[in-house]
Amino acid sequence: VQLQASGGGLVQPGGSLKLSCAASGFTLDYLDYYAIGWFRQAPGKEREFVTGISRGGAVTHSEDSDKGRFSISRDNAKNTAYLQMNNLKPEDTANYVCAVKTILTGPYVYWGQGTQVTVSS
Repeated sequence: VQLQASGGGLVQPGGSLKLSCAASGFTLDYLDYYAIGWFRQAPGKEREFVTGISRGGAVTHSEDSDKGRFSISRDNAKNTAYLQMNNLKPEDTANYVCAVKTILTGPYVYWGQGTQVTVSS
C-alpha cells in the first residue's frame, strides 16, 4: 500500500495549487469504507488536519478549508484524490501529506511522503 502526493511547489501569495494523492497497492473503491485525508506540517509545528473525504463523498475540513480556500475531491477510476488550494497564504507553507483510513472511527493508517508547498513572493 503506497500513497504518493505530488503537485507541490513554489507559488506566490494569492496563487493556487492542485495537489494529487495517488494510491497504489489497493483499490480504494473496493474497500467497504475509506477516507482520504490531507494533512500538513510546517517546520517547528505539529501536523494538522486540512480536509478529508470519505468513500461516500462526505467531506470534513478544518476551519481554514471551511472558508472555501481548500477543497478535496477524488477520482475513483484513477485511485486518486486531489486537494485544490486557492488564495494561498504564506502561512500555508508546509509539507502536505495524504493519508488513508479504512475504519470510520479509526486513525489514518496509511501515509504518503508528502509534497512541499511554499508560498512566497
